[in-house]
Order: sequence, then structure tokens, then C-alpha cells
Amino acid sequence: MTDGIRVLVVDDEPQIRRFLRVSLSAEGMQMSEAGSLAQARLVLDRQPQDLLILDLGLPDGDGLTLINEVRRDGSDLPIIVLSVRDDEAVKVSALDAGANDYLCKPFGVGELLARIRAALRHRILAAGSRPVVEVGDLRINLNLRQVWVGDAEIKLSRKEYAILELLARHNGQVLTQPQILRAVWGRGHDDDTQYLRVYIGQLRQKLGDDAASPRYLLTEPGVGYRLKRR
Repeated sequence: MTDGIRVLVVDDEPQIRRFLRVSLSAEGMQMSEAGSLAQARLVLDRQPQDLLILDLGLPDGDGLTLINEVRRDGSDLPIIVLSVRDDEAVKVSALDAGANDYLCKPFGVGELLARIRAALRHRILAAGSRPVVEVGDLRINLNLRQVWVGDAEIKLSRKEYAILELLARHNGQVLTQPQILRAVWGRGHDDDTQYLRVYIGQLRQKLGDDAASPRYLLTEPGVGYRLKRR
């Protein structure tokens, strides 16, 4: 479940970030890091993440601010707070703001990995998606991040998979171009519609889908795209 998962660790302690980089990389995860709220925002804008591990005490503000910003944007990004603050009121505030879990420092890496797996499972269930989404002979395994057409596994780029995964999690629902651009490329890319069309074209080509008579990816002219229901 964790192989290829993108994790952003926001913590102002370099030793914690180094420890987590080793631990998460050993599980096949791809870790980005930030030591402040400002750096975290830059990472989130540049590259969508699958999980956020967040300290509350940061040099330029409280981590609760970032939780509120993420949830205000409508994101279901799993957030695990990793903090020295063990006061019940602080924990309640973080969870009420939208954090999925709260783990106090010092922590065991085994427990953290278990919390990560639970948060990722919860995201799939909360999105109402089955672990495997099937449309005709197209199969998308959301847990393993694998795509098959018939008996052939299709190798997609990170962005191509991110688009397909997003459509699969909202199977049958029309997603507007700005919605897709924000989710895959981050805030500030709402107008890059030509860029999105290029990636949709590449995705269709790899899936063997014909835009004129699509089996999988449907275009809603002037609006966006949706994955055809089974």
C-alpha cells in the first residue's frame, strides 16, 4: 500500500526529517520535506502529496494553520500530526481542524507506519472508492497504484496516473478542468487547460482509448472529464 506514496514531512528538526527519510524510504515512500509553513506551502503548490506528516510547533506559525488551509481548499489529504505536545486540548483542536491522527514524540517507527497505513485506507474508504475500479477491461488498483488493460499492465507517468486516479476516485462524476489542475498540479494552475489536454491525450494513447469513441475517458466539452462508469 505504501510503495510510491508521496509524503510531505513538515518539521523544523532536521534530525527528525533525516530519521523519517530513512524510515519512509525503506517502505518505498517518496518523501519531501519542509522546515516551516512557508516551505510546506511551496511543496504542496508544486507537487500534490498522498500524505502529510506535520509538526505543530513551527518557526513561522502553528501547524494548525496549515491543517485549516488544506481543509479549506476541500482536500482530503490524510494528515498525521507528529508533535511533542501531549495536552488533550491540543490533540482535540488538531483533530477538530481536520487532522486524521495524532502521534506524540518520541514515537516508534512501527506505530507511525501503522498510522500511515490506516490513514491511507481511510482515504480510499472516505472517497467511496473500491480498492480496484473497473471500467470495461480497464482495471485501476488504487492500493497498488497499478493500471491494467486486459492482461497488459500499463506504465504511466506520475502525472498521468494522478489524473487517472483522481477520475477513478470520482468514478462517473464530471471533474472540471480547474479541479483536476488544482488536484494534480497544485494551486495557481487553474488556467493551464492546454497542458491538461496534452496529458489527457497521452493517457488515452497509453490506454488505447479513442477520443472520438471513448471507452474509458469521457470529455464534457467546455467543462472537464470523467471516467466512464462500468
